[in-house]
Amino acid sequence: MTIQRSELDSRMSQTVVHGDTIYLAGQIGKGADVTAQTKTMLSEVDRLLVDAGSDKSKILSATIWLANIDTIGEMNAVWDAWIDPANPPARACVESRMATPDYLVEVMITAAKS
Repeated sequence: MTIQRSELDSRMSQTVVHGDTIYLAGQIGKGADVTAQTKTMLSEVDRLLVDAGSDKSKILSATIWLANIDTIGEMNAVWDAWIDPANPPARACVESRMATPDYLVEVMITAAKS
């Protein structure tokens, strides 16, 4: 089986496709708060999935990291409005120290190809 990588540099690929499975690198968003960062982060997930031949209805699993677990309600409000309610993925959400203090939320996605 072939492995396809996209948007790569010397450290990582944003997308890796192996067979019918798509792996996204951790995605972060932009903005001053968790709501704004979650919206832009999920927009980037949408873009990467479409580029790889899939969409959010094919997400198999999601791991979400929050800099402060007290913001889970804000993140969930955006997530719940975005996710395909007929096809919710397996999901975990934990608090974690992020790579920089500016990052408030990050998500890593595994999806199936359409």
